Amino acid sequence: MRMDMDKKMMILCLLLAASSSSVFTTEWKATVVRELNALVSSCVVIPCSFTHPEGNFPTSKIRGIWHISNKREERIYHKDDSLVLESFKGRTELLGHLGQGNCTLRISEIKDHDNGPFCFRVELTPTETQTLEKFSFVEDCCDLKMLPDPPKPTLTHSKVAIEGVPFTVTCTVLHTCPYQAPKLTWSRGTADGITVVNREIHAGNWEVQSVLTFIPKEKDDHSDVTCTSTFNGGGTSSAAMTLFVKREENYNHIIIPAVVGIGVALIFAVFCIFMVKKYKARIAELQRRDGSMWNRLSRLSHRMRPSGPGPNPEQGRSIWSRFSRRNPVDTVQQMPKSCSNEAFSKPRFPSPKSQPKSMNYNKAFDHGDMSMNNTDSNIYGNL
Repeated sequence: MRMDMDKKMMILCLLLAASSSSVFTTEWKATVVRELNALVSSCVVIPCSFTHPEGNFPTSKIRGIWHISNKREERIYHKDDSLVLESFKGRTELLGHLGQGNCTLRISEIKDHDNGPFCFRVELTPTETQTLEKFSFVEDCCDLKMLPDPPKPTLTHSKVAIEGVPFTVTCTVLHTCPYQAPKLTWSRGTADGITVVNREIHAGNWEVQSVLTFIPKEKDDHSDVTCTSTFNGGGTSSAAMTLFVKREENYNHIIIPAVVGIGVALIFAVFCIFMVKKYKARIAELQRRDGSMWNRLSRLSHRMRPSGPGPNPEQGRSIWSRFSRRNPVDTVQQMPKSCSNEAFSKPRFPSPKSQPKSMNYNKAFDHGDMSMNNTDSNIYGNL
């Protein structure tokens, strides 16, 4: 029983020690972003959080103050606007709840001299049992880097734009004004195909993304897609990309030439077969003609031979009519043997000595010769 009492006392002591240590170890501390980019004429939001040893206080009992560096009197924000520097009046605002330890500050219409550094100071309203507590976090301040020109957006897209296939382009731009984020617009597309996302990438730095989805067509090839960002205060910047549209994958460029080639090959093959058959038929016909002609010539040669039967009267007339046009002497020499063996009456020619030597004789002889030839022709033609 006594051991149980000792255990309970030990546990109670440990709990008291833990609670007392948490109270005594609580200190004034603030977490502020050390540096931010601020676009001139736009706005900037400085994230801030703090803790204090007094525990939780209602917001109405806490006073938050922002001032320049370690100069507490040069206030850029105070609940009493009359205590704020003239150049910052109406341009500063606390966004968080001080009772929750949120001391985030927004500065609008940034000027090129709003470079800081800016520090946070907290004051606790005194109560009946407590005195005024105040603390300046001069070691945790924020510097602003002035940007005279708005940052340009960046474009990312799918690897290849194919005709008829949905294509996605993403436009991204950085900023430090999440409550008045830049507005992104496209040179093409509709609102149904656009999605906008605004997110914090790390403390005090934000990015807004606009995702455009559309179906490219053949006419969109080598056209430009432009994304324009409009910042709070009127500053604008843009980025563009050239769209290269690839035609939808098909095999027409392979099928069409293949079909044409096969068709041409078939036509050429049919033509060759037809020509081969035609020439074979022609050669066969010529061979038949040559054989028949050779047979006729061989039969004719057999008829012209002595041992063979003589030619019929009709053939004889045609043959001897050709021989009759020649000289009688030549005719006799060129006559077939069958005809030369036969007896015939030789015409008598007058002796040249019996006629006087004169020109008339020669002419008469010539005329007689011609008439003789004609006579002989008739004689030989009638054989």
